[in-house]
Amino acid sequence: MSRALYTSLLEVLKQQGLVKAYAGITLPNEGSVGLHEALGFKPLGVYRTVGHKIGRWHDVGWWQLALQDPPEHPEPPTPFSIFRERNECGAALTAGGSIVRLD
Repeated sequence: MSRALYTSLLEVLKQQGLVKAYAGITLPNEGSVGLHEALGFKPLGVYRTVGHKIGRWHDVGWWQLALQDPPEHPEPPTPFSIFRERNECGAALTAGGSIVRLD
């Protein structure tokens, strides 16, 4: 389910005109790291002991994914409130194979 939702989210971001996606992951978390890397995210770096979770300090790793090459003359990203009314929205929301509801 996580992969399907993420695939749809990344397609929506791409269709909105964004060129990069970033993920912050509390470490250690092999499952989340594995999911992000399987989707094509590349590690950027680690902020040491900056995340407080479940009563202790954790490192937070950062990953980046190129969604598309940046255009030479970019338009501003399309707000989701406008994108959701376009025909491309339905295809993007089902890109992961699941139906994502907006209501």
